[in-house]
Amino acid sequence: MNSTGPMKILGGLLCLVFGFAVAVQAHATRADTTFATARQDELVGILSDLSQRSERLRGDIRDLEDTKAGLERDAKGQTALQEARRRAAAYGVLAGTLPAQGPGIRLDIGDPDGKIRAATLLDALEELRDAGAEVIQVGPLRTGVGSYFTDVTGGVAMDGQVLARPYTILAIGDPHTMATALNIPGGVIKTIQSAGATASITQEATTTINAVRST
Repeated sequence: MNSTGPMKILGGLLCLVFGFAVAVQAHATRADTTFATARQDELVGILSDLSQRSERLRGDIRDLEDTKAGLERDAKGQTALQEARRRAAAYGVLAGTLPAQGPGIRLDIGDPDGKIRAATLLDALEELRDAGAEVIQVGPLRTGVGSYFTDVTGGVAMDGQVLARPYTILAIGDPHTMATALNIPGGVIKTIQSAGATASITQEATTTINAVRST
């Protein structure tokens, strides 16, 4: 096997390394020679220039640190603002002043003969709340903490407003839990059917409640 080729390559690499080392040493020697032969006023000028550069760098660092602190404050403020908005939206939904959307159920009560009384709708409302309903709408009205039902000529009124038949109740919460609560033996569905009315429950992936309360 001819080893001349690899030896030439190795020799070339050694020459390159040696040349680079010589160049670095020469540069360092020239720098040392420059400082060694510089006059005092030149050295003072070089020192002053280095001091100015150092001060500018320290100023840049301070500016960057101030910018970083400002960004961190802005991030914290934005996070606090988002949290405040989230809480305001949650309180608005619970208070009934904002629309709501989520999984839930639709309860349709057919009552052509006007057999359903206020107590039955109140029972439905209470059972839904006990089953975890977060938002409830009866007919066109959003329920609230003080909502009430009364019997009126020809039907039932909620919060003083007569409800049109058939009655529709929308509730946001766990669909299965609410449907089970309404269907328990002796529960609301049985009461409605015993009165001669009809009832059907539809579990929905998305129930939209647009009715809002003014107060």
